[in-house]
Amino acid sequence: MSSQRTERDLMGERFVPDDVYYGIHTLRALENFSLSGIPLSAHPELVTALATVKEAAALAHRDLGTIPEDRAGAIIAACREIRGGALHGQFVVDVLQGGAGTSSNMNANEVIANRALEHLGRPRGAYAHLHPHDDVNRAQSTNDAYPTAVRLALRDAAGHLLDGMSILARALTERGGAFAKTVKLGRTQLQDAVPMTLGQEFDVFALTVRDDALLVRQAVDALGEINLGGTAIGTGLNCDPGFAEAALTHLAALTGVPLRQARNPIESTQGVGGFIQLSGALRQFALRLSKICNDLRLLGSGPRAGLGEIRLPTLQAGSSIMPGKVNPVVPEAVNQVCFDVVGADAAVAMAGQAGQLQLNAFEPLIAHLLLNSLNRLDAACRTLAERCVVGIEAHEGRLRAQVEGSAVLATALNPSLGYQQATELAGRSLATGRTVRELAAESGLLTDEELDELLDPDRLAHPHR
Repeated sequence: MSSQRTERDLMGERFVPDDVYYGIHTLRALENFSLSGIPLSAHPELVTALATVKEAAALAHRDLGTIPEDRAGAIIAACREIRGGALHGQFVVDVLQGGAGTSSNMNANEVIANRALEHLGRPRGAYAHLHPHDDVNRAQSTNDAYPTAVRLALRDAAGHLLDGMSILARALTERGGAFAKTVKLGRTQLQDAVPMTLGQEFDVFALTVRDDALLVRQAVDALGEINLGGTAIGTGLNCDPGFAEAALTHLAALTGVPLRQARNPIESTQGVGGFIQLSGALRQFALRLSKICNDLRLLGSGPRAGLGEIRLPTLQAGSSIMPGKVNPVVPEAVNQVCFDVVGADAAVAMAGQAGQLQLNAFEPLIAHLLLNSLNRLDAACRTLAERCVVGIEAHEGRLRAQVEGSAVLATALNPSLGYQQATELAGRSLATGRTVRELAAESGLLTDEELDELLDPDRLAHPHR
């Protein structure tokens, strides 16, 4: 058996294994919250953000002289190690927990304190020399330190998602350029409509991704408002004079992102508007990304009995019984990520409205779901771009034949013949299988030269060029 140390809290004494950096509060949380089986360390952005908040606090206390310099230095050293990736395995509390994130904050305080004690040459648990609450958590509460860390973690994860969205938008734009002269039929209500180019279709996909990236950026900017220094409910009780400003300055320097003090720390402590805004932006992107995937699957359906307008990359066998079958597995997988994000948004909405009075107790769920959504959408964007979009090819001959044989081309003759005569041409084309051009030329209504101009596929796709 490993050796143990004794730690105390308001409920009494407990033995804590000597080989762990967490303490009694984390130990009790492990016993109380065995819900998801997912530890806090599954979100490295949040672990890093907690260490960053604690480092900024220690730097502020060092500047203000409110913590002895040797203790502040040891805390700073421990935090920098965690920010570098060390000790993440010690952040063990379940991501789903009661207490508005108290267990996560306690876990961070204890790990940092025990590592800092080692820097001071003291054993773990020797809290008389450096205390998780009195030193690491000085001038803070879970209710300002934890949501500040969540905001930093979400900003970090959102930055990765924005990079992934940019990669996807570029891949779609590149295919749009490659297909710029590939004329095809548009479709409304799944019925033949007027011509366009396949490039135009892909350019629309790219614009959709870029527009939603703007929404995500706006939501990320809202997360720059933090309530650090508000302590328990935002009034700043037990916060050392000058701490909030000094900590914010150090936090901005450590993260390199623009941060600002909450306009009203009481509102910021109880409100989760920024989280709801971000969740809404992710929901919109998920819905529209899913529509793009639906379109890619439909355009590539077949290859013989479907639309068959494009060829998606062949990645793996599609059936255990049908030889040669290939499925659109990447768009299907991305669809499922999108469904998951939409479901997460519903849970975030429920958690967001469920807070009472001066605090929302459900921020751990909000943080967990939003970090999952951000990371999964990022992976989805990169996978869709790199494993699908860049390898898409067009069935050029099939697309042109569909355009030339479509009765909808009669639409282009409306200005010359009128709607009624154009309708009659379209009806005869559908009934006989002959092209609108053949029938119009045969009727003598228009000359060959006029038909060449009016039914030119490129002109039809770009009528105002």
